This record gives sequence, structure tokens and C-alpha cells, in this order.
Amino acid sequence: MIQELKRGYGQVFEDALINEIVQVGTFKEVPEGFKLMDIGDYVRGMPLLISGAIKVLREDDDGNELLLYYLEEGDTCSMTLSCCMGDAQSEIRAVAETDAKLIMVPIHKMEEWTGRYKSWRNFVFQSYHDRLNELLNTLDSIAFDKMDMRLVGYLKEKARIAQEDSIRSTHQEIAYDLNSSRVVISRLLKKLEDMGKIELHRNHIKILEL
Repeated sequence: MIQELKRGYGQVFEDALINEIVQVGTFKEVPEGFKLMDIGDYVRGMPLLISGAIKVLREDDDGNELLLYYLEEGDTCSMTLSCCMGDAQSEIRAVAETDAKLIMVPIHKMEEWTGRYKSWRNFVFQSYHDRLNELLNTLDSIAFDKMDMRLVGYLKEKARIAQEDSIRSTHQEIAYDLNSSRVVISRLLKKLEDMGKIELHRNHIKILEL
């Protein structure tokens, strides 16, 4: 585990902190689609993502979901940090976008390390900054971009995360992530196919040129 941790965080944390993380952290391997956290859960640990990707979603009062951002290797979730520090219930849902490996850090160590390690303190502040920028980008997209532009951006990001040109999501799953309807998403996907941008298949969408 220590080698995997060093690969993702060796340029961020000093060896002493990495050794402490290995001693107190809980290593997890989760499959694609695994729900790591749900809305209303009490958060007892902070995830450090070693490999793979996790998508973070919000839900409205009617149960409609909206994709906020992705976490990748070397990331953590600022919303999880806030819940941990305040002993509050989670306001987000975190689902493995791909098979993933992570280390869960217990809450009591987070405050201790903030005082002891400058690298940890900087990492926490940088995480807040990065996630805030991603949230602002999501907000801008909702406020200013038409759904077809949002869909193109979504497909490109999914392909980048998966590191392949095929997206294995149903039209309904895409609609959930974009807080739209399946009918609208299907129509826009068909339009992109007619433009030669994608190919629609029964179980996947192939990206040609976006």
C-alpha cells in the first residue's frame, strides 16, 4: 500500500506523514458503480484516492441527481472534509465511476495533521480551492450553456476519465447525471450521431470527434 500511496501523493506529503497514513488508514478496493457515500450518511473518514475515479453528485427534493465533479488519483473531496470536521451528515453521493483504490483516513487524525504537517494543511486548502473551481464550472455550465454543449462536455470528460473512446452509460444514466430527461438526451445524442461526432450502439457510445 505504501508504494501506491507514494505514487499518488509522494510529491505532496513528506515520508513521515505517508508512514502515518499507512499506519492508521484503511485501504479499500471498490468496483465500478460502488456507492462509497450517500446523502444523509455521517462521515467518519476522509478518502485519499490512489487510483480510479469517483463521481460526486447532489440530489434535489424530487430525487433528481446532478453530477458535480469527478475525483481522480491524488484528489480528495472537500465536501467530505467539511462533514468530517463538523461531524455533519453528508450532502453528496459518491459513486465509483471506475474500479478504484483509496485509503480512508480517520477523522481524529485530520485535525492533528493540520497542526503537525504543513504539507497536509496545504493539501486540504488546495483541495477546497480545486473543488470550488469545479463547482463554479458546473454552475456556469448550468447557467450559461445549452444542454447540447453540456452533453458534449460530459461525454468528453467521461471518455477522459475512462481513458477510452467508448462510454458505457445508458441514455437514462446520462440524463440523471445532467439533471435532464432521457428523451432530451436521446434526441441530442442522435443529433451528434447525425453530425458524425459519435456512434450510438446498443451498450455503448463511441466517440468519434467531439
